[in-house]
Amino acid sequence: MLPVDRTLGVVLAVLLLAAVAVAAWAHLADEHDTYARGIATAGVRAAVQLAVVAALIGWVVKHEAALLGFVALMFAVAARTAGRRVTRNGTWWWAAVPIAAGALPVVVLLVLTGLVPVDGIALIPVAGILIGGALTATVLGGRRALEELRLRAGEVEAAMALGFTDRDARLEIARPAASGALVPGLDQTRTVGLVTLPGAFVGMLLGGASPVTAGAVQFFVLIALMAVQAVAVSVVLELVARGRITRTESAREPGRKPGRPGPKAVRDRAHGGPR
Repeated sequence: MLPVDRTLGVVLAVLLLAAVAVAAWAHLADEHDTYARGIATAGVRAAVQLAVVAALIGWVVKHEAALLGFVALMFAVAARTAGRRVTRNGTWWWAAVPIAAGALPVVVLLVLTGLVPVDGIALIPVAGILIGGALTATVLGGRRALEELRLRAGEVEAAMALGFTDRDARLEIARPAASGALVPGLDQTRTVGLVTLPGAFVGMLLGGASPVTAGAVQFFVLIALMAVQAVAVSVVLELVARGRITRTESAREPGRKPGRPGPKAVRDRAHGGPR
């Protein structure tokens, strides 16, 4: 569809620089980094990674062990990326749980029913789409839940004072915010064919498939993604509510006797931290 030549390279470079410039001009940033730097790094990494994958994919799809290893690598990278996006402390590795809970059962179901053969040409893109969907839902759900707990820590403490358990108090506050992670997937499904023509549909058409077949494949992808993302958001919300994923560091307050929680300990509990 696109000619791979010098013109394409120039256009891509210009678009990447434009994105970096706009992010820098608008001072887009979070508490950890500026998004101008993140956009530049992501663009360069994408170019390098796609070049490597393009060079290896022909060999990977011909060897089953390498194929399964590649899928495992995709999962590991997704878990690491999601975890470090959600939190910077040692609880980041729990992000692997919602990604696995969302994507793994669907991939296994598709393989066992024969809808997706253990073949690189089919398995890698399908697994990649589902793992990527779980990654996005985990990041959005986890970040929104933790940010809501931080902003509304007083309400969590009030719920605890009324007799709610730590988990239930956090769930009451974090659930609506985390549930918002499902909105992009819902909107994409609602508007498919009217506003957007997603990649699976276009790719099937360009590959010579009939419009009916392309539509069926795209519908399958959208439904599978909604299932994956619903599970991922539910699991990451539960992990945040149970204090498995936090943004707090465990530390005892100076002068506080062991076993008697002080104000900082109460705030940590409200944020999902040490209990």
